[in-house]
Amino acid sequence: MANSKIIVVEGAQGAGKTTITDYIRNTLSYTNLYRLCGTSDSTITGKKKAREMYEDLLEYMKKMENKSINLLFDRTFFTEENYCRLGKKEYSFTDVYERLLQYFAGLDFEIYYITLYLEDESKYSERLNRGEKAVFKGSEFAADNSRNQQKVYLQIAAEIKERYPNINVFNVRNDRPEEETKAEIREILKY
Repeated sequence: MANSKIIVVEGAQGAGKTTITDYIRNTLSYTNLYRLCGTSDSTITGKKKAREMYEDLLEYMKKMENKSINLLFDRTFFTEENYCRLGKKEYSFTDVYERLLQYFAGLDFEIYYITLYLEDESKYSERLNRGEKAVFKGSEFAADNSRNQQKVYLQIAAEIKERYPNINVFNVRNDRPEEETKAEIREILKY
């Protein structure tokens, strides 16, 4: 029986993943935070690299089952699928993504998949005017990129919710006062 949580926070660039994952990490006891960015290889050879990276990540998660710790991820293989659906990579990742998702859903954790989104998509423009973040070469910081990513992330969330009832799927609006978002996160994760 699961005594730990896996929490995956996804969302477009500028949706506030860093702020929210830092908050969860600092307020939910026994939580380990992992920030992932995938592989920089967008060519067809990158598919194998991404597959191996995420298979290894899932094996690591499997080893952490029932250790009374929480695993918190700022991006995972869902980002790879998002970028591929948007044509940012030279390959389709869907076949690998489906296998990874099935394995992920079978892990012995309370599993939470949280998509951060902005109801007012115009706020992406102001949020992306920051210079301190590393940029994936195929998806520069641009409001249009973020709006497109958001649509795909919300689509992915709906698909997961429909197909995997054991994954707790939540879409959390993150363009309102920060304390409201944080309160919703605490309610979702029951702490």
